[in-house]
Amino acid sequence: MRTRSSTCLAGDVGGTKTNLALFTEESGIRDPLHERTLPSGSFDTLEELVEEFLRDTDVRPSRAAFGVAGPVVEGEAHITNLPWRISETRLAERLGLEQVTLVNDLVAIAKSVPVLGGEDLQTLNTGEPVETGPIAVVAPGTGLGEAYLVWHRDGYHAYPSEGGHADFAPLDAEQMELLAYMQPKVGHVSYEYVCSGTGMAYLYRFLRDTGRVHAPAEVDQAVSEADQPTRAIFERAFGTEEPAEICVETARLFARILAAEAGNMALKVLSLGGVYLGGGLPPRMLSVLREPFFMERFREKGRFERIVSKFPVHVMMNSKAALYGAAEVCRDG
Repeated sequence: MRTRSSTCLAGDVGGTKTNLALFTEESGIRDPLHERTLPSGSFDTLEELVEEFLRDTDVRPSRAAFGVAGPVVEGEAHITNLPWRISETRLAERLGLEQVTLVNDLVAIAKSVPVLGGEDLQTLNTGEPVETGPIAVVAPGTGLGEAYLVWHRDGYHAYPSEGGHADFAPLDAEQMELLAYMQPKVGHVSYEYVCSGTGMAYLYRFLRDTGRVHAPAEVDQAVSEADQPTRAIFERAFGTEEPAEICVETARLFARILAAEAGNMALKVLSLGGVYLGGGLPPRMLSVLREPFFMERFREKGRFERIVSKFPVHVMMNSKAALYGAAEVCRDG
């Protein structure tokens, strides 16, 4: 069994799957010593999952960092959609590690931003980036995650946010009707309820139930009966030569809401360094995000429209961003 004091174990821990990799200073984050994806739900604890991962290699790390889908408080976290309670102390003791660091998964995604290259990004607005300016990260996936980066003397530092749970603010008559439609169903209508994988299904039903867009029977059955409605909507919006209008319009309504909230986040942190759209959904709907209305809605900030227009906007295309960010956290110690 080999032990490398410079080896880091990095993990992107989600409710469905967990991505793990071993990195060294020499190998860098794009050339891991060992990498594997495991189904989170097949294990009772993260410790058991990591032990399974380490059975495949004779390299033993000295430190570890994990981006986790949930808030981290005093070194402990409860994973959304899993009965896991994760503790830095317990992980270190069980795995024989010198140090374990837990961070929110959006912090991990944010930490990856400074190390992403041109091939990892698609630019929606070139803007006028300011070197060392604040950076906003908005990441719609199963939920809506948000984070930001601020420059200190030694580089960018990432900070968590729960901005996705802030009040949804409708911007036109359609969205006002959407708010009224949602309130009886969920009570407090946050941006996450209308701008995430969960929210996508609500948007589809809103367009269908209000008669704004016709839902053909075969399309409606496929979406309504799907285990993952968002995937079914995307397949019929982007994965066919004859897209279903209701699925395309669902994606466009989603994009208008995302554009507005990304602009909100940009204003809150004055993101002169750029706005980065992460998570699982933006890369899959890039064609819609490239339509002129997206940046028009992003810029619609009244007196601050001119300032917001200068913010670069990028889509993070690399699905390993959270894993790379966790590796950066581990390297920073």
